[in-house]
Amino acid sequence: MALHEALNAQRGGAVRFVAQEALPPGVPYERYIFDSGKCPTREGYHDFFNGLCWLGLPRTKARLNALQAAEMARDGVGAVRGPVRDAITVFDENGAVLDAPAPLWQALLARDWHRLFVDLRPLWQQARLLVTGHALLEKLVSPRKSLVAHVWWSQCAIESIAKVDSWLAGECTAERLAGKPFTPLPVLGIPGWWPGNQNFSFYDDSLVFRPRRLPIAPEQQGTLRTPLP
Repeated sequence: MALHEALNAQRGGAVRFVAQEALPPGVPYERYIFDSGKCPTREGYHDFFNGLCWLGLPRTKARLNALQAAEMARDGVGAVRGPVRDAITVFDENGAVLDAPAPLWQALLARDWHRLFVDLRPLWQQARLLVTGHALLEKLVSPRKSLVAHVWWSQCAIESIAKVDSWLAGECTAERLAGKPFTPLPVLGIPGWWPGNQNFSFYDDSLVFRPRRLPIAPEQQGTLRTPLP
């Protein structure tokens, strides 16, 4: 069975999956999805995980696609993406949502890796990370230390994917995305994600766990989580 047929056999999702050959020549991928409600799909891990994200996060994926289409309609398709399309691409490919106590988030923003992963290590038992980026999921098939997620701090508890999908779709506005409301997190540093990080020298690698050189902007600092109505 072809990948697009296997994905269509699942329940849910906001699109129908079609073979890559269905994408007309010269038509932008994102525009075709928005206009037709069909997602061209190639065989392989990358589009397999993209399909799973469409099935699991249909509202968020549809919202990001609509924003892409709106930006294209306004500015056309050039060699350089604008800030909104750039942020959408980064998050769609490499994003994650973090539900964590405020001290973890503040340490992450400060890139205080020792505090984040060593001093506050017990707090990670209260944290949940939901990977939403299909390219990141593909990379995690063959994990390497340098893998980094672009993390959005969840303002709702990650109790179910459907709840996160509803919240995140509402957060995805052009204005919010233009400010890139996410921060890098080396995912294999998360306790329990990789055996090597049980030895705390794992975090001494400055090529992966890089210090912050710029001050934290006020709009990046986030607010304490409030429950959904």
